[in-house]
Amino acid sequence: MGNSKYETITLGAGCFWCVEAIFERVNGVISVASGYSGGSVDNPTYKEVCTGVTGHAEVVQVVYDPTIIPFAKILEIYFKTHDPTTQDRQGADVGTQYRSVIFYDNDEQRRVAHEVKDLLDKSGIWKDPIVTAIEPFKNFYKAENYHQDYFSNNGKQPYCQMVIHPKVEKFEKLFKEYLKK
Repeated sequence: MGNSKYETITLGAGCFWCVEAIFERVNGVISVASGYSGGSVDNPTYKEVCTGVTGHAEVVQVVYDPTIIPFAKILEIYFKTHDPTTQDRQGADVGTQYRSVIFYDNDEQRRVAHEVKDLLDKSGIWKDPIVTAIEPFKNFYKAENYHQDYFSNNGKQPYCQMVIHPKVEKFEKLFKEYLKK
């Protein structure tokens, strides 16, 4: 993405298939890639990340146009489409690789991430406090090709029907005005 007006944020919120399916539908999002971030092993495989020993989180790297969708709105969508009050768990997916984490690229993103997290925490939407980690971005390894556009390519699979589809529907209801046309 040679375009300097675009920004990138790396987000972990459980299974990356779910997060990717949501952000692919957001107007102003240029691209979404599923991958692994925050760990200590170079070029980890899905199998390795699933063991939880590499330290990576399943993440999506979102490239977006801030003139179309502000960073704070990206974060609002992120927080409201997963459970940010559970440390290493989203639904049946359990382990550090499913942690709720924002890997920021710069001080402005760090500042806004803390601001949005605090605002939402105080709003009382969730009965438990938000535990989402906010950490500096250090690495991103794109996941294997079969993980990219997973929901689009495998929508009839039981996991997609039972887990991803309801999240996408919830997103589409909550953020109608931010849907790609």
